[in-house]
Amino acid sequence: MSVELLDGVRQWLAVSGGEPTPARVAQALREQGRVLGDAEVLGAADRLRSELVGSGPLEPLLGDASVTDVLVSAHDRVWVDRGGGLELTGVAFSDAAAVRRLAQRLAAVAGRRLDDARPWVDARLPDGTRLHAVLPPVAVGCTCLSLRVVRPKAFTLEELVAAGTVPPGGDRVLRALLRARLSFLVSGGTGTGKTTLLSALLGLVGPGERIVLAEDSAELRPDHPHVVRLESRPANQEGAGLVTLEDLVRQALRMRPDRLVVGEVRGPEVLDLLAALNTGHEGGCGTVHANAASGVPARLEALGTAAGLDRAALHSQLAAALSVVLHLVRDGSGRRRIAEVHVLERDPAGLVRTVPALRWGAEAFVQETGWARLRELLGGEGA
Repeated sequence: MSVELLDGVRQWLAVSGGEPTPARVAQALREQGRVLGDAEVLGAADRLRSELVGSGPLEPLLGDASVTDVLVSAHDRVWVDRGGGLELTGVAFSDAAAVRRLAQRLAAVAGRRLDDARPWVDARLPDGTRLHAVLPPVAVGCTCLSLRVVRPKAFTLEELVAAGTVPPGGDRVLRALLRARLSFLVSGGTGTGKTTLLSALLGLVGPGERIVLAEDSAELRPDHPHVVRLESRPANQEGAGLVTLEDLVRQALRMRPDRLVVGEVRGPEVLDLLAALNTGHEGGCGTVHANAASGVPARLEALGTAAGLDRAALHSQLAAALSVVLHLVRDGSGRRRIAEVHVLERDPAGLVRTVPALRWGAEAFVQETGWARLRELLGGEGA
């Protein structure tokens, strides 16, 4: 069926209202002087239903349990990530206008505006999928659409060992980290699996503990019986109703958390998190963007000073609040894995630095200079 004919059916349905059932699609075709066979009518109905109430050509990709990201850079350039790097698919839209329509409809489903006056959107769909879209002319040539798929079931630590994210035997260290109630951050670049690893680790927390999550976009899915999830909210068109991650951390502290978790530390909420970890809230954790574990103190320093905390005070709080950094990378084959485990210490000037304790090895973690300190923090476990 031609693009022009589908557009005609789409317009007829928009004017008349109602769902694109086979009977209504057949009626729309008759109105345009076209009579098609049953198979063609059913195909047109399925395609229109997917476009109008589903995710269009992306539907099968989003339904694929192995897909974590779907990226559209042109109407005929659709990429996916299945954990091994980006792959170009054979999926295509009819034209650039179809990509724009889908992006605007998904934004509307998320309760957000996407048009020429507000040409980008960052939102969460009802099923948890993270949506980001940018319209032309800001996106040159075609609407750019990024969908981060959040699966309802978190990976277990055993599954991450089997997938090669955690080296053999490395799960003993991570279990000991949780049992010792050490505060830690999972660091790494975009798409390295920080959220996946943190969700798996939170699933190891004892069932009698209360986990309170504070996130900009609710992506963590720990397999745990007692989880409270808080999500930030943008201001409405009148500029009211803004709820920041900083607000959420403060509210979380009033909710008797046994484990306070910040989905991604990237703003002034770092001050409240460090303060909480220094006032009896052991075992807190979160993620942070960093290119290396050694860069985490500088990253937190930049966030803290931007929020008004002076350098010396920030490092003083950081030294007392945080114990361990787990750093993830995506290697040359596209596999996500824990590259390093660092402990934190203060240098002679009083500034916090990280010391490598473990690094990736194909057969097991390889011990580094900070291993003795990490083992001490773990109470002698994890060897």
